[in-house]
Amino acid sequence: MDTKRLVPLVALFLLLIVLVVLFFTGGKEKRLAPDTSVAVSESGEGVIEERPTKTIVLYFLSDNDYRLHPEEREIFTDIPEVDQVKQTLEELLNGSLNDGLSPLPEETRLREIFFTPSGVVYVDFSRELYLNHMSGSAAEIATVFAIVNPLVRNFESIQRVFILVEGTERETLNGHIDLTRPLLPRFDLIVGGLLKNFPELP
Repeated sequence: MDTKRLVPLVALFLLLIVLVVLFFTGGKEKRLAPDTSVAVSESGEGVIEERPTKTIVLYFLSDNDYRLHPEEREIFTDIPEVDQVKQTLEELLNGSLNDGLSPLPEETRLREIFFTPSGVVYVDFSRELYLNHMSGSAAEIATVFAIVNPLVRNFESIQRVFILVEGTERETLNGHIDLTRPLLPRFDLIVGGLLKNFPELP
């Protein structure tokens, strides 16, 4: 074959290879690109859907006393109520956002939650709830009702709270509060509430 005719054919063949490579790699990149589309309303406008939330109240301690100091949080409401309760207690375990002190001992974990038709919720914590607990009746009262009060206040279906540790009942956390029965809230322990029958600080 004439060399002059061979050179254009080789160049054309190489160009064809380059075009094929560009075509397939370009298509692959396009397929692998993340989907950045948003929901489209009936009017054709992009819509960012926000999950519904509600404001709840938790309680923490201060350096000055064992009283319960309110602090607000937002939780999601598009999930079952049991998961909303879990969110609430997880927020309590995560600690204060306003430099408050946690009423629950360090390393305490939420294990499970059980509802009953009678308005009692069973809340099961890890053993750190009592193993790492401070001594003194005031500290124990603060811990117990930092758990009970927000659940009754924030959820209409909950009227009493039964505290479990590692799936079983305990008589007390540290010798002061009877945990063998469901507990009613003590709103008189909250700052701004009636503080009758609150124990003397240690």
